[in-house]
Amino acid sequence: MTDAQRLLLEQCRRWHPVAEHKFHATRRWRIDVAFLEPKLAVEIDGGIWNQGRHSRGAGVVKDMEKYAALAAAGFRVIRVTPQHVKTGQALAWIREALTSDARA
Repeated sequence: MTDAQRLLLEQCRRWHPVAEHKFHATRRWRIDVAFLEPKLAVEIDGGIWNQGRHSRGAGVVKDMEKYAALAAAGFRVIRVTPQHVKTGQALAWIREALTSDARA
């Protein structure tokens, strides 16, 4: 688990997030931080500025496959960077998504 995941789990503890949630029956995919009741997945993409996995062709294609499978399973996806977690921006987006569920 990354430092960003730990911090986000702490920031969101009131909503009972789940770390590394396995959502697919046959693939080894996991959601970095999941909110199971509203089916909200938060993916923390590190290494985007230094040609990490999420910014190279093969990694981008694999991410697309994972996000398509999440959508097919009924999840909404919020993609963030570790910097979004550190600044609180990820928390603001998650709060907005979760409170919009409560209003619906």
